[in-house]
Amino acid sequence: MGPDQAPPWDLLLLADPSRNLVEEYVSRGICYLAYLDEELVGEFVLIRTHPGTIEIVNVAVGENFQGRGIGKALVLRAIEESKLLHAKTIEIGTGSTGVKQLKLYQKCGFRMFAVDTDFFVKHYEEEIFEEGMRLRDMVRLRLEI
Repeated sequence: MGPDQAPPWDLLLLADPSRNLVEEYVSRGICYLAYLDEELVGEFVLIRTHPGTIEIVNVAVGENFQGRGIGKALVLRAIEESKLLHAKTIEIGTGSTGVKQLKLYQKCGFRMFAVDTDFFVKHYEEEIFEEGMRLRDMVRLRLEI
């Protein structure tokens, strides 16, 4: 995303419903956009969290384009971009109820290393439900590159 380009709020908020949190990390990260036939179909955001560590803080694919492998392509591209930024470790967090996301990240080589208990209770004003369950905990995954 160029410096004068507005963030793709519809996609960013699809992955993370807290506008305040998204604004905070987009302001200090790099937002990458994915196009298919000149139509915006997805995005991911990278931030540097520690020396040698980059976190993928947001990954989204437009609802009309899901199920086509674009999410996996975005995660793999985020890994490649992190290598170009000289990262040694890439981290990503997702809701404990996000079965599809957990499966995707593990297919891309990430391994679970921590659970941030009650993350979504502490940091989100409204309750979030996925797969018929209230989302409470964040599962943290890591990939050494």
